[in-house]
Amino acid sequence: MEDPHAPVAALPTLAVNKKRAGLHRALSVRQVSMIAIAGTIGTGLFLGTGRSLAQGGPASMLICYGLVGFIVYVTLLLLGEMATQYPVAGSFNVYATRFVSPAFGFALSWNYWFNDAVSVASDLTAAQLVLQYWTTGHTWIVSLVFWIFLVAINAAHVRAYGELEYWLSSLKVVTVVVFIILGVLVNVGVNQQHEFIGTKNWRIPGAPFVGGFGGFARVFVTASFAYGGTESLGITAGETKNPTKTMPKVVKFVFWRILLFYVLSILLMGLNVPWNYPGLSNKETTTSPFTIVFQMAGSRVAASFMNTVILTSVLSAGNHALFAGTRVLYSLAVNSPPQAPTLFGRTTNAGVPLPALLATSSVSVLCFGSSFVNNGELWGWLQNIVGVSNQIAWLSIGLASWRFRRAWIRQGRPLYEMKFVAGWTWPWGPPFVVSLLIIHIWLQGWSSVIPHFSLVYFVSFYVEIPVMVVMYFAWVVVKRQSSISLPVSLPDEEDTPATGAEHGWNIGDLVDIQAVDLTLDEYEEDPEDVADDEAQRQKLEGRWRWFWRLYYAVV
Repeated sequence: MEDPHAPVAALPTLAVNKKRAGLHRALSVRQVSMIAIAGTIGTGLFLGTGRSLAQGGPASMLICYGLVGFIVYVTLLLLGEMATQYPVAGSFNVYATRFVSPAFGFALSWNYWFNDAVSVASDLTAAQLVLQYWTTGHTWIVSLVFWIFLVAINAAHVRAYGELEYWLSSLKVVTVVVFIILGVLVNVGVNQQHEFIGTKNWRIPGAPFVGGFGGFARVFVTASFAYGGTESLGITAGETKNPTKTMPKVVKFVFWRILLFYVLSILLMGLNVPWNYPGLSNKETTTSPFTIVFQMAGSRVAASFMNTVILTSVLSAGNHALFAGTRVLYSLAVNSPPQAPTLFGRTTNAGVPLPALLATSSVSVLCFGSSFVNNGELWGWLQNIVGVSNQIAWLSIGLASWRFRRAWIRQGRPLYEMKFVAGWTWPWGPPFVVSLLIIHIWLQGWSSVIPHFSLVYFVSFYVEIPVMVVMYFAWVVVKRQSSISLPVSLPDEEDTPATGAEHGWNIGDLVDIQAVDLTLDEYEEDPEDVADDEAQRQKLEGRWRWFWRLYYAVV
């Protein structure tokens, strides 16, 4: 029984109310692995690279995407440690609340929910840009059709979402591999002009660094937009079968996906497509470098096929963002104490948080703003907002991991008790991610100020920072008002030192890492997980073991 004289400042942990939780663990290793790829291959790679190439040139694009890719990889290793240990809905948003600050977690969660909701709008706007390859009339219709389809898929069982992502992602993977092979052939002379391109486009006027430092800084945002979604891997942990085995497998392969799908693809784009290619990126439209390379190979039909694939990738990216945003809002509602109306914590019998889905999808009407603003310009604004929000999410993962690791060591728990350890990132990983992302967020708005100040672009780069600050203090005020009538007593000498929450406003709202419960929400394998592991072990040791090893490696 609780002590009635216990200090009011007891550590505010954000545990999921399991009585209300209604999500189903139905995503398989095969589906989660492909969801990881879906988070890294989308409109950012297929369309955003055209904007990056036009604004920063081939060298800026290669350096920025490579650097951001490395940051993302380290960030996912940090997230993988926490998501494997505590596979809960809400993922890094919950970890930020639990290990950093409840007020910070509240602000971050709502910011990331808005980020996912805006990402859906961004993807629906991108669909209009892709459709302009064939027609320029009434392109908003495709956005409406896609919106209805995405809501319907996400309103079904989570397996429907997972299966759709698996097949769409498989198509994207095959397409990127074909593009890499074709890009090499086009570069060495298999093109309409039958000429060896080599590094010629790196030596044209303005290249390889277009726009100087301002162009270089702007590419950071588009690169962050392109890699956005990888961090939502942790969000799938709440609906993944046997997450303690699945999550480490998925995270470990991210490095090779980044190297193959981004670094090689972007290198070939910069070599084959000049930064000043007509219509590559402007206020009216954005052309995919993927489509341009297929055209250079001399096949209009192949270029149309590539554009169709890009259209399906837009659908996949929107599906992924809608799923993640719905789960973030759901986790806000089922947290204890709730950080969103409890209505959003309700689920259907199939385990779908329908109210959260409808609220998230409603923000997508932003995409129809293209009726008043040019498609390319609107997509650019949305891309900036989502890109900065992604950086804030990665920064929060670094902070949460920093505090989690300190708490683990400070409380004397050995590393071998962790279900997954990214050993080579100890201890430099979290401070590296945090410091580098702070520098990125500060510098990337350079082009909106110098040489000419642009209010619209400046707002799109930095609007989320003051919003985060306002949300932070809003939570502090709400919690202050809700606890002001509670009795306060001084702790005894034997009690744990107070955190300061009971004295004044406690603006810091920092969690005490020595008092945080490191056993809460730790996942324990259930009988079904053990049975699946045993079945897989028998396959890998049986007569057809080489077949099954190849099968598991592929899927």
